[in-house]
Formats: sequence, structure tokens, C-alpha cells
Amino acid sequence: MDVRTNIEAIKSNIQRACKKAGRDPSEVTIMAVTKTIPVERIKEAIACGIKVIGENRVQELVKKYPLIGGDVKWHMIGHLQVNKVKYIVDKVELIHSLDSVKLAQEIDKRAKAIGKRQNVLIEINIGGEDTKYGIKPEELGDFIKQIEGFENLCVQGLMTVAPIVTAPEDVRPYFKKMKQLYDELKDMKSRIIDARYLSMGMTSDYVVAVEEGANIVRIGTGIFGPRNYDK
Repeated sequence: MDVRTNIEAIKSNIQRACKKAGRDPSEVTIMAVTKTIPVERIKEAIACGIKVIGENRVQELVKKYPLIGGDVKWHMIGHLQVNKVKYIVDKVELIHSLDSVKLAQEIDKRAKAIGKRQNVLIEINIGGEDTKYGIKPEELGDFIKQIEGFENLCVQGLMTVAPIVTAPEDVRPYFKKMKQLYDELKDMKSRIIDARYLSMGMTSDYVVAVEEGANIVRIGTGIFGPRNYDK
């Protein structure tokens, strides 16, 4: 798969989606999701203008981080276990998967130890699926109250993994609901909130996500092609 051609196609699709929604395409960040992708291919994407890398697994992030260098921002997008926070808090710009008070406490503790205020997104289980992580949409206000004592956290927005649907259009109601929730977050008065990002949309549904307000889209297969999980 030609990474440059793929990225240009994604940019074109985002431009059209933004035009339809009356948005500025420069507001939308394309994140390259690099799970199982070798360093050489990641560097190829960076050479084509990708500035944000998203990793699902702590082990892969830690391994790739020194090999890629500091030309990009690293985001942790996968489920984060409490005992793994210490390995990535000094490396990542943004953690997308905050979903419990216990995890917030650990992130706060580890960030404080290195004199950092860690940026996080709260993960929302927008489809109410048993197989997905994230808090329920109606729990957001209470969750903010539970974590607002953690001074080394900065809640910069929300993230979701939408339900798998037959047609991309079927996911639109979930993204609409996420945008409403994001707007609610922006209106909340809390010292730990600095809402900037709505992270939603992947290879199969990022166009709809952008039309509904996403400003970070997480794209792996669309950039790198199908993954080889045997590697």
C-alpha cells in the first residue's frame, strides 16, 4: 500500500467532509494508528506529514518511542492498565482512554512525580457495549467531580470507539451524541477541564465523524493497509 497516496486520499475526504459541515479542515488532526506497524513504515507516514502517532499497546509504544525520535507527538489510545502508566507518562502528549477513578489517580501520581500535568481524554462507551471500555455517557458529570481533585490531570476532551455497523451512516447518531456530550463538557466548570479534542472516527467511519464534529481521527488501515498480526 502506498502510504503517501493513502494519506492524500484521507486529506481529500476530510476536506469534503469539512466543507459539508462548514468547518475548517485545519481543525482536524489525522492520527496514524501504528499497532503492529514497523518503524520504517511509521517513518514513511511521518515523512508524508503525519505529526501524531497513536499506539494501542504500552509495550509497542515503549519499544518504538526511542526509534522514531521527537518529531511527532505520541498518544496512548488503547485501554491502559493502572500498572502500565509508569512506562508511558513521560512519553505521551495525550492519553485517550481514561475510564476509571483508579486510573486517574495513578496517572496523577505518576505525572506529579515528574513535574508534569498529563493531558487526558475521557473514554465514553457511547454504544453501551459490554465488549467496550469507557464510562457511560450519563456518568460524565459525576466522573468529573470524582477526579477534579487530581491537580496533575488536565481533561482535554472525550474519546469513543463507536459500535461496528453495516454502513458508515448508521454510526452518525452515536457521533451526534458524542458531540453533544463534548459541548456539555466544555460548559462544565472545573479546574481540570480544558476541552479541546473530540477523538472519534476510524478508517471505516472517519468521514461521518468529521461531519459530526471530530477533530482527531484515528486511522490505521486507511494509511498502512491491512495489518499482519503474525508479526
